[in-house]
Amino acid sequence: MRKILFVCLGNICRSPLAEGLMSKKIAKLNIEEQFKIDSCGTADYHIGELPDERTRENALKNGLQLKQRARQFEAADFNRFDQILVMDNANKLKVIAFATSEEHLQKVQLMRDFEIDVNLQGTDVPDPYYGGVEGFQNVYDILDRCTSNLLNNQLQAIEN
Repeated sequence: MRKILFVCLGNICRSPLAEGLMSKKIAKLNIEEQFKIDSCGTADYHIGELPDERTRENALKNGLQLKQRARQFEAADFNRFDQILVMDNANKLKVIAFATSEEHLQKVQLMRDFEIDVNLQGTDVPDPYYGGVEGFQNVYDILDRCTSNLLNNQLQAIEN
């Protein structure tokens, strides 16, 4: 089983959207038993809350319903997950601060490392929280591309 964790700041915009997109793609292929998908935030601002209303509205507009509740990243997540995909460099630093081994560090990647365009790899998924509606759609489009590429990567690894 492949265990993947998506991480952003508050776990109400980017990471729950990535979790929802990845879960929907896995369900469409009927391979849910091969994956465990979750999301969390590095901050404790929104623990227990649903994703931001604007994120949920944008997701629904794109055919995706989000119902998960926010939780905070914890050191034990390094043992629960094979891959930890962080939305931006600032939160990546917060996650790796919890690492206690090289094995932990190897699990952490940026979400946009899964962009096809190499010029975009290593860049941040922008936080739409303080922006307008177009920012939420932009994040949706970025995460849709990246989760597709991530899933293709995972399926190739399973085949090999």
